[in-house]
Amino acid sequence: MPENWSTSSVDLHLDAATVAGRRSGLERALRDAIRSGRLAPHTRLPSTRALAADLGISRGTVSAAFDQLVAEGYLTARQGSGTTVSELAAGHPAMQEPPPAAARPRHDLSPGKPDVSRFPAGAWLRSAKRALSSARAEVYDYGEPNGRIELRTVLADYLARVRGVLAAPDQIVVTSGYVQALALLARVLRASGTTTIAMEDPGLDFHRDVVTRSGLTVAPLPVDEGGARPDAVPGPAGAVVLTPAHQYPTGVILRPSRRHALAEWARRTGGLIIEDDYDGEFRYDRQPVGAMQGMAPGHVAYVGSAAKTLAPGLRLAWMVLPHHLGGPIVEAKRHDDHQSAVIEQLTLADFIASHGYDKHIRACRLHYRRRRDLLIARLATGPVLPGLTVGGVAAGLQALASLPPGGPTEDAVLARAAQHGLAVGGLSGLWHQPGEHRQGLLIGFAAPTERGYPPALETLARVLHATSRSG
Repeated sequence: MPENWSTSSVDLHLDAATVAGRRSGLERALRDAIRSGRLAPHTRLPSTRALAADLGISRGTVSAAFDQLVAEGYLTARQGSGTTVSELAAGHPAMQEPPPAAARPRHDLSPGKPDVSRFPAGAWLRSAKRALSSARAEVYDYGEPNGRIELRTVLADYLARVRGVLAAPDQIVVTSGYVQALALLARVLRASGTTTIAMEDPGLDFHRDVVTRSGLTVAPLPVDEGGARPDAVPGPAGAVVLTPAHQYPTGVILRPSRRHALAEWARRTGGLIIEDDYDGEFRYDRQPVGAMQGMAPGHVAYVGSAAKTLAPGLRLAWMVLPHHLGGPIVEAKRHDDHQSAVIEQLTLADFIASHGYDKHIRACRLHYRRRRDLLIARLATGPVLPGLTVGGVAAGLQALASLPPGGPTEDAVLARAAQHGLAVGGLSGLWHQPGEHRQGLLIGFAAPTERGYPPALETLARVLHATSRSG
């Protein structure tokens, strides 16, 4: 080990060329680091001996520079506590706080958000401990793009049991969320010659952006009370993206006859159905409808996710692919991010295998059902907004409330909601093209905490009533 090697427990990056063995250079380098924010208030600096060894200068030079910066107010020195960056340094213009981000709403009824306060942290930690205590060292190395075999194996069993999906572990690819899955599918389809994908209208606009950024054209597929219309699949479409168990945003389910018709379209044309099963486990009035994939496994790419069942922050999703797509998708994943996070995969595998996942979903299903019932009951009791109707099946994390013709506009309701600190979704921005479309509110009933939900509902009722009176 070199004689001047520092054993200090505090590392500090300074440009040695700037210091150049002079006290003034060291002072300037430290000032710049503090002013730029690289050294935040209360950051502890190395000892004079350690920093001198690191920079190859005399300890006396470092001590003199520290003394000068203490005198200027940049540093604070206390006997026995070392030298730290002064709190007063934050008053320098370069250290001012950035402009605050947009204030979070007091009441969050945004659609599509789960109640993350219900994340099963204790059970998740126990699964992580079991998974990591038995894991071999190789799991921390680079792995295969399609995901850990432990997770793919338990997913194959779980999806067959709960969603009616027919899959072997080698047909499953683990991705970093649904968006990555959709982007990979779009890129592989484009490389194979597909030019157009049909997507439900209305549907999530961000997902359309993901597809178009992959170089494909998005064609609207009309949705009515029976779900997506098979007779309206555009001729050029080589694939169709569907949310058959609970259409987003209308909340309807795809009729059995239309499921069969769309599966027949895929067989006849060689097209692909991309099944977005984003909240298929959350049906409240009956057993969840099974996945489409079970009726046409060779023509459906099934995509599920932990975003709604556990938490979006996990960034875990999975695809069940027809055999002809497995190789191209794995290669696309390899060149995208190589692999998804391993520790989360192993933990989820244990969580599913130990039936903690089933238990958590059952508890959430009861929780969200009560939330939806409270929402429906509150909208049905006045004074709220005459003519407001809630459509769709009892499922998912949000409900679509259609605004009455001739009543207040969607923009008026959303503007008043924002004034009251209420976040709620709108239907207008989800149509493929602007025009004279049905207007409505997408009301999420899952995100607020248990204590925050009742006041959120009361705020929503007041907003609707006030808008109806002023409109």
